[in-house]
Amino acid sequence: MATAAAKLTVAEFESQYGQEKPYYEYWYGEAIPKSMPNTVHGLLQIIVAALLRQNGYRAGSEVKLKIDPSFHPVPDLIADRTAIGAPYPTKALEIVVEILSEDDPHSRVMTKLHAYESWGFQHIYLVDPATRTLSRWHDHRLEEVNDLAAIPAERIWSALDQELS
Repeated sequence: MATAAAKLTVAEFESQYGQEKPYYEYWYGEAIPKSMPNTVHGLLQIIVAALLRQNGYRAGSEVKLKIDPSFHPVPDLIADRTAIGAPYPTKALEIVVEILSEDDPHSRVMTKLHAYESWGFQHIYLVDPATRTLSRWHDHRLEEVNDLAAIPAERIWSALDQELS
């Protein structure tokens, strides 16, 4: 008979995976590897963060959230008009952005979006580089939108095209 693997405590997770690259996220006692970003993913993080800063936000990428002691996701971007919180945010901010990677399991993305909503993030975005679409999570569902925090989608995709040419 198979036995269930023992759940990691946060301290065990931090000592075993805290500085590990590629990065891991703490999910309810398990170390879950983050998807490996490609060039487009990395460029989108920089572009969206810069555009958010131009619009008056403070933005950070790959910042671990410590809002729930049993779940420490690392979203692609977070942003707020006030201080983000150091060393890790412990409360919801205005904006959280997930950029899809080719190997992101749908169930993991949905788990994150649900968590962000339950924690009180005001604006939850999902950026899909493959389809060049922006979606906003609202009332437990995704809806395609034409902007990300008042930044027109076309501005994001145009900046990406410039970086790729």
